[in-house]
Amino acid sequence: MESFRAFRIDQDNDKIIAGFCELSLDDLTAGEVVIKVSHSTINYKDALAATGAGKILRTYPLVGGIDLAGTVVSSEDERLEPGSEVLVNGCGLSETVDGGYAEYARVKSDSVVPVPVGMTVAQAMQIGTAGYTAALAIQRMEQNSQRPENGPIVVTGASGGVGSIAVDMLDGRGYEVVALTGKAEQIEYLKSIGAHKVLLRDEVDLGKRPMEKAQWGGAIDNLGGDVLTWLTRTVKYGGNIASIGLAASPTLNTTVLPFILRAVCLLGINSVDTPRNLRLEVWARIGGDLRPRHLDVISGRTIEFDELPDAFQAYIDGTVSGRTVVKIT
Repeated sequence: MESFRAFRIDQDNDKIIAGFCELSLDDLTAGEVVIKVSHSTINYKDALAATGAGKILRTYPLVGGIDLAGTVVSSEDERLEPGSEVLVNGCGLSETVDGGYAEYARVKSDSVVPVPVGMTVAQAMQIGTAGYTAALAIQRMEQNSQRPENGPIVVTGASGGVGSIAVDMLDGRGYEVVALTGKAEQIEYLKSIGAHKVLLRDEVDLGKRPMEKAQWGGAIDNLGGDVLTWLTRTVKYGGNIASIGLAASPTLNTTVLPFILRAVCLLGINSVDTPRNLRLEVWARIGGDLRPRHLDVISGRTIEFDELPDAFQAYIDGTVSGRTVVKIT
């Protein structure tokens, strides 16, 4: 195979250097499956890695991109036939192994998932890690007895990629969804994708007592910090809080009282290291009962590979809503 184009991230004396280069398959990290990549995505994590605003990569250099979708070129695993359409999200992409910002990827076979039936590779990337994380959170919550009749679910950081798809999926499952956002200009957008009510973060009284009035059947939290603390104080008896992000803060200052007096459950959601059997199960649900109904609203933005370097800063600045798909080939 001739050389191909990739967006690679390197480090020089603690300074991040990222840009396009030419690579061969032999330059990529090891794996049993070679994929011709057609689409990837931009996530906040990708922006942190490419700009150096956060330490994401554990080894250098690596091809960026925590998502990819495309067609199998060759495979040493009989489960994955050449010509089949597949996706990979998480699984160490752009952390410990080369990621999706390249015309070809070489990955471990256990990380590869067939694109759900009835879904295109482009739609799979409209969902990507963000949608997978939202679905995994809902899966964990429902395994722990979360039901629509238990009360409204509040989604924080709701205008972001994970939050937006969580709002859509929850509404589709029959939950009353309350979206919490810091962006007043996104109120109508959030209502259009399934939010029954929108709260502005600056107008919410986070309280000071160990427990406040119980309001929510459960929550999906992208923020951490004071907002996550508030959720522990205000979720009803037996409710679940899925902790999936730390956009505001990695800290959590609370007491054990909500957990022992209201039986509140705090569920940690890790989309990177999910075992293959659970990964397949969640993606099957994404193609089924959790399939988002407003993908073209949430993920209607597609950019060309050439445009990638200029797209990251908006994520760092917090001016992006919804999802961005990157067309690789």
